[in-house]
Amino acid sequence: MPQMPGSAGRARVIVTRPEEDAGHWVQQLRQGGFAAEVLPLIDIAPASDTGALAQARQGLGGYAACMFVSGNAVAYFFKHPLVTGLPPSLRLMAPGPGTVAALLAAGVPAGQVDAPAAQAEQFDSEALWAVVGQRDWQGKRVLVVRGESPDSTGGGVSSGRDWIARQWEAAGARVDFVGVYQRRTPQFSDQQIARARAAATDGSVWLFSSSEGLANLVRQPALAGVDWRGARAVATHPRIVEAVRAAGWGVVVASRPALADIKVTLASIESIYP
Repeated sequence: MPQMPGSAGRARVIVTRPEEDAGHWVQQLRQGGFAAEVLPLIDIAPASDTGALAQARQGLGGYAACMFVSGNAVAYFFKHPLVTGLPPSLRLMAPGPGTVAALLAAGVPAGQVDAPAAQAEQFDSEALWAVVGQRDWQGKRVLVVRGESPDSTGGGVSSGRDWIARQWEAAGARVDFVGVYQRRTPQFSDQQIARARAAATDGSVWLFSSSEGLANLVRQPALAGVDWRGARAVATHPRIVEAVRAAGWGVVVASRPALADIKVTLASIESIYP
């Protein structure tokens, strides 16, 4: 891959997001002068139960709020226009700006969207709950739109947003879930395996935004025995930071998940850990 303008002498940044998302991140990082490349650690595919999705779409009028865990959740839920449109009283909720952008792109009015402030320290369920948790949820119904993972509990539905579901239930709400896409372990090519091995020692900076993606990487049989102590990483959430350190990475730096903050963190990691 050729060096990008302004990237001479800089470590390569390995973007591990699903391929559907990674292209935008790579483009933005390259425009910032970083030599970024894609190594997706999660594959995204349509949900296994399309009937449940159709039923959820038809039943939106019975919900007070609908939370989308990611931009992919929005994309698959609104893949086809709603026949009757959105109920005007429905609140649509997002854990961060990427999901908000996906909702707006899908035609959701900005006035119906709830999300953490753009300057929030983190973009996650806890940050969203800080915004909406004081509302009256007694007797209300909430729909959580998310992905399915083959090794998760609850009939194949990811447990990644169970925390906020418990908060809603404790506040008196009834919470339903619908899986609208699948998150799967990729089938890594020999070239990708070789790249991952090299990135354990060549100074590349891994960009992790998912503990699940990290697990998909380190569980690869072809990477068994790799010593990650010489590897560097930026992780976008404290729990991901802990997971990357536990997996053996020698240098792990936390960053807010916004791309502007990630660029600053990447520049600092190169100066502190040359």
